[in-house]
Amino acid sequence: MARKHILHMLTPLKQMSPFDVNMALDAGFDAVVPYVDVGLAEVTGLVQDAIFSRPPDAGVDTGIFIAGKDASLALDMFDAAKKAMVPPFQVSVFADPAGSFTTAAAMVAKVEKALEKKFQRALRDTRVAVFGATGVVGFCTAVIAAGEGARVTLVGHDGIERVKQIAAEIESRFHLTVDAADGSSDARKTKLVEANEIILACAKAGVQVVSKAQLKGNDLLIAADVNAVPPAGIEGLAVNANGDPLDAAKAVGIGPLAIGNVKYKVEFGLFKRMIESEKTITLGFQEAFSLAREIAK
Repeated sequence: MARKHILHMLTPLKQMSPFDVNMALDAGFDAVVPYVDVGLAEVTGLVQDAIFSRPPDAGVDTGIFIAGKDASLALDMFDAAKKAMVPPFQVSVFADPAGSFTTAAAMVAKVEKALEKKFQRALRDTRVAVFGATGVVGFCTAVIAAGEGARVTLVGHDGIERVKQIAAEIESRFHLTVDAADGSSDARKTKLVEANEIILACAKAGVQVVSKAQLKGNDLLIAADVNAVPPAGIEGLAVNANGDPLDAAKAVGIGPLAIGNVKYKVEFGLFKRMIESEKTITLGFQEAFSLAREIAK
C-alpha cells in the first residue's frame, strides 16, 4: 500500500488561508492538516511530532508549510522547522506567508524578463522603487531584487521611519543594502518615480499609490503592480498588461494578472516538487524565484 503524502500547514493566524489549502490539495497531497495560532516556540514540537511519527524513509512523503502574514516571523519559523530535524528523521519544508514569497518571485521574474526583452538590460544596477514596502510582498520583492544587484529603495507611504527599520532588518538578515525614502506626499512620490527606472507597486488591494501624471516625463522603464482590486495601484495600468506600453514615454507595464499567472504556477509547482522529490527539500523565496524565472515569459 502506497504511503500517503501528508502536509502539515502551520500559521500564527487564527485561520489557514483557503487559497493555500486548495493549492496543496490540487497539487496532489492526500491530506492537508492546518494548525492555527502557532507561535514560534511551538514549531519545534510540531515538526518533531511529524518526523518521529513515521519511519525515516517516509520523511520524503511528509511536508511542513509555513504560512501567516509576517515575512520575518515566517522566516524565523522556517529556520526553526529546519533546525528541528533529527537526521535521519527529516521532512520537507516550504514557506510562503500570505503567498508573498511566490508573488514577489513572480513579480521580479516578470520585470527581469521585460527588462531583457524590451530594453536589453539586467536587474543589476537598475534603480528600483518598491511602493508598499512595509507589507509582506514589498519586503520579499525588495530582498529578491536587491539580491540580483538592483539598487532598491523602499518607499514608506507614512514616512521614512518604518521603511528604515525594514531596510535595517534586510541588511541584518540577508546582508543586502537597500535605501529607504519618504513617500508620504504626492510631491515626494513624483520625485521618487523620476529618480527610478522601475517602480513596483506592492500596496494593499484597492489603493492607488502612483498616478498617471507621476509616470510622465522621466526615465521610467517598467511599472508593475500586484493589486487586482480597483483602483489599480498604478493608475492606467491594465490588470492584464504584460509588457504593454504605458502612456509614459518608453515605459511598459506589467499588471497583476500577468504576475498572478506566474505566482499560481510557482506555488503549485513547489507543492508538486515537495510531493515528487526523492529526498526531503526546503523551499523559500530563492527557490520560488528560480522557478519563476523558468516560468516567466
